[in-house]
Amino acid sequence: MTFTLPDLPYAHDALQPFMSKETLEFHHDKHHLAYVNNGNNAIKGTEFEGKSLEEIVKASHGKNAAVFNNAGQHYNHLHFWKWMKPNGGGKIPGALEKAIVDSFGSVEKMKEDFVAAGVGQFGSGWAWLEVKGGKIAVSKSPNGESPLVNGASPILGCDVWEHSYYIDYRNRRPDYLKAFLESLVNWEYVAEMYDSAAKA
Repeated sequence: MTFTLPDLPYAHDALQPFMSKETLEFHHDKHHLAYVNNGNNAIKGTEFEGKSLEEIVKASHGKNAAVFNNAGQHYNHLHFWKWMKPNGGGKIPGALEKAIVDSFGSVEKMKEDFVAAGVGQFGSGWAWLEVKGGKIAVSKSPNGESPLVNGASPILGCDVWEHSYYIDYRNRRPDYLKAFLESLVNWEYVAEMYDSAAKA
């Protein structure tokens, strides 16, 4: 399959003031586009041609850095844009909220752990909610890795590469992560991914 850059599911200025138009113009239109173009070039003539994106991410991990880095980031960003929405945050759908409480004890504890994972990720990477063994857990990963390569299913990810937040938050990564959870997350999309992962 050939990677293509999706349109954002909202206008570039729709997530303000929590994520600026300038950030989305750089992050989506330039950074994500580069992963798409570089990934397509890296895959040409390899055994990864014709495979699905998830298959490419899993199969190239630890074997082909150029393919993995770009495919991994393309996968992560395809979902990242959908994990956010204008007027996000707020109430978590019932079944997902129950699963979060079952796994963490409370929604607040999940949020604390998620922020701590994102803050504790040294350098570039991601903070995650993942489903593994029927439970929801928090994890973090470097660079373009995701729970996919560790046998888990990602249901929410926050990009903590500096280009994701530096224009808006400078070096205040904790403030960015809190704003992401409280004001940007599209919990309905997280719930959809949770339902799929729970059935798998």
